[in-house]
Amino acid sequence: MLKTDELQYHIAAKRGEIGGYCLLPGDPGRCEKIAAYLDGAYHLGSNREYNIWCGRLDGELVTVCSTGIGGPSTAIAVEELCACGAHTFIRIGTCGGIALPVRSGDIVIASGAVRQDGTSREYAPIEFPAVPSSDVLFALISAAKEQGLPYHTGVVQSKDSFYGQHSPARMATEKTLLEKWEAWKRLGVLASEMEASTLFTVASSLGVRAGAVFMCVWNQERYHAGLDGDESECHDTDRAIRTAVSAIRELMRDQKQT
Repeated sequence: MLKTDELQYHIAAKRGEIGGYCLLPGDPGRCEKIAAYLDGAYHLGSNREYNIWCGRLDGELVTVCSTGIGGPSTAIAVEELCACGAHTFIRIGTCGGIALPVRSGDIVIASGAVRQDGTSREYAPIEFPAVPSSDVLFALISAAKEQGLPYHTGVVQSKDSFYGQHSPARMATEKTLLEKWEAWKRLGVLASEMEASTLFTVASSLGVRAGAVFMCVWNQERYHAGLDGDESECHDTDRAIRTAVSAIRELMRDQKQT
């Protein structure tokens, strides 16, 4: 059991420094950009892959903490942020499209995640679904609608190996990787990323809320189908950031009304 009255080992923060609402990018370099949407933003500290910024939304303390890439470091961040008093998490990330309607620059809001990761299996049996909290999911959808953004809601695939997806032919497990990828396509999985299944499962085990919103960098299936023409990759995460910040505001309003 994590001690809640001590400096947390990996994130190097303690109770009283962390807000109840947390925005979780993977990349430490994105934290300052996200924090710019907060009032009075300041840098709390940085240790390993965990870069932490804080500020206020509607007068309430909000924390931005990077998780690094993948499930293990994401689970550590959520565990230690929870020990510091956090109760609501929204992942702001990027993804690669799988379903053909998902285009570069579109927003993807996860209603569930394929648990093709290892970390979540140490928190729950594989039969347990990796799903976001319904109120966080609905707040993200509402935020995307209000801003008129092109968005999709559905299941995403969470994987452990980036190059297992992008270079499956050179892996000893090529057959299995390609079979599963084809299954995700046939099942209508929207996109591929690396942290949502861990976030959702860990949050469920800890009894806290979580959701995830992504910006689609590129869709390899659209490219292979000859649908994109000259469409280039998109690396601007501003749409996903604005969606998450707006969702946090809505969740805060709802909390104050209960």
